[in-house]
Amino acid sequence: MKVLVLLVCLSVGCLAQRPRKSSFFKCLQMQQFSCFKRIRFRQFGLYDNKTYHLDVLLLYREGVMYKINNKNRTCTKQHLSPDFHPLAVPRNATLMGQVVLGASSGPGQGVLVNSWYGEETTKTGSAKYFTTVTQFGCIPVSTLYHTSSGDWVVNSFYNNVIGLVDPQKLNPPFFCMNAEQGDEDEPVTFLSLFKE
Repeated sequence: MKVLVLLVCLSVGCLAQRPRKSSFFKCLQMQQFSCFKRIRFRQFGLYDNKTYHLDVLLLYREGVMYKINNKNRTCTKQHLSPDFHPLAVPRNATLMGQVVLGASSGPGQGVLVNSWYGEETTKTGSAKYFTTVTQFGCIPVSTLYHTSSGDWVVNSFYNNVIGLVDPQKLNPPFFCMNAEQGDEDEPVTFLSLFKE
């Protein structure tokens, strides 16, 4: 009977702990990893019988975006907005709930995740977001982002690994070293990449 009471007390204590807002990058720093604030984004597909391809490297600390064409070995360079696209849970987020993705009947068969939602002000209005991250490690699972102008951005993360399989992919290719800076009025943002 004492064991049962102890288990119930431990369960209540665990359930009473409120999930904390976290940042994937903050977690990496706490685990003594480096945080470079770099994103390599590749998009390709077929739409309306036309193929499209986009390969960009976003270097937030340098404020630069490289648009890479590996086929022609050419590169263009643009100013990048210093606002980092949040792969973190924003400070004003509200906890929606905590669930287990996958099976919860056996140890290690599911992943405990926290879902958060909120609204933030952008340069062009406002945006609502819904984001899900793992409880342990703060690894992003998915993010839905809806702007006041009607745009939707959905990010889903699959086959996540800790560390980089090929860290060289986060550095500009050698043929980008002499890329000329464009003279756009507005710097590129993460969300503007999806409007091309």
